[in-house]
Amino acid sequence: MKNLESILEEKDNLLSIYFTCGYPKLDDTTQVISELEKSGVDFIEVGLPYSDPLADGPTIQDSSQKALANGVNLDIVFDQLMSIKDSNKTPLVLMGYLNQMLKYGEDKFCQKVIDCGINTVILPDLPMVEFENHYKDLFDKYGITNVFLITPHTSEERIHKIDNYTKSFIYVVASASITGAKGEISNNQIAYFERIKNMNLKSKLIVGFGISDKQTFNTACNYANGAIIGSAFIKNLGANGVSGIKDFISPIIS
Repeated sequence: MKNLESILEEKDNLLSIYFTCGYPKLDDTTQVISELEKSGVDFIEVGLPYSDPLADGPTIQDSSQKALANGVNLDIVFDQLMSIKDSNKTPLVLMGYLNQMLKYGEDKFCQKVIDCGINTVILPDLPMVEFENHYKDLFDKYGITNVFLITPHTSEERIHKIDNYTKSFIYVVASASITGAKGEISNNQIAYFERIKNMNLKSKLIVGFGISDKQTFNTACNYANGAIIGSAFIKNLGANGVSGIKDFISPIIS
């Protein structure tokens, strides 16, 4: 697996795709990753299905519910990811929630992440104070990097603190809302992107939430190093299955 940090340094206009493990079918996880890699995606955000995903809109919530109904759990996810560890070259980022790690066991969770060849996680509900008091040392122990999210309402003081802690990228949430395609990017969002870009942070910036097609992807990349598409991809996956992945990705990166 390629190193995410090296890809962030080597290239701009990075395309990341979010998908939910175990959706639409329990055994689709490895096939989705394989097809995304063939399609030329730069890194992949691997979503851990969760019953109460506070940051996710209806599309991703529905995919999580269906994945859970399919019988997916963390052990199955880690086994699936382990099975492609030696064949997959595209960096993977694991996105889940703090309670999943707590319930599974912090050290056990971290060890499994590393065993799968992954060293970057996104936990949207991890409080900064908890990160500073405990999880920074835990993640450092295992060589895991945590990705922080910022929104239009995040203070400059907090953004600079996040910048100092960041070892991979800052997740720039495009709007103060849940995930989901929103259509065109608004002037208010562009002003927000410009404000963050003009802060001259040391960290790479990747935009997510509301990025759905080539137009919104290109607009986001004007102000950041890349963007993540989630809900629009999940909708396509639900409608067309794994076989429709290439046709979804090709127009975006062409």
